[in-house]
Amino acid sequence: MPYKLPHPCAYPGCPEITHGRYCDKHKTIAGQEYNKYQRSPDHNKIYGRRWRNLRSIYIAKHPLCEECLKHDRYIPVAEVHHIVPTDQGGTHAEDNLVSLCQSCHTKTRSD
Repeated sequence: MPYKLPHPCAYPGCPEITHGRYCDKHKTIAGQEYNKYQRSPDHNKIYGRRWRNLRSIYIAKHPLCEECLKHDRYIPVAEVHHIVPTDQGGTHAEDNLVSLCQSCHTKTRSD
C-alpha cells in the first residue's frame, strides 16, 4: 500500500496521476533536464563510477561524522566532503576527504 496519496505529475502540463514526483513517462525526461541545466558539464567526469566506489570505501572506513566525533556525538555519515575542492586542484586522495553528516556538510559549504 502506498504511503503518499496520488497526485498529478509535476512535469508541466502532464495530467497523469502518480505516487512520486513525476509519472513514469516524465521521470527520465526530468532527470535528463536536471543534469543538463543544473549540473556542471563535467560533473559526471569528476563524480563518476570511480568516485562512487572510493566514496563507498571511505564510508566503510569512516561510518560516523568526523566533525561530530570531535564533540562526542555519534551521527552517521551523509556526505564525503573534499577538504580542497576538486575544481581548486584537490584530489580524491584519502587525506583530502572527510566524512560529514548533512548538518556539518551544510555548515562547511556555507563557510
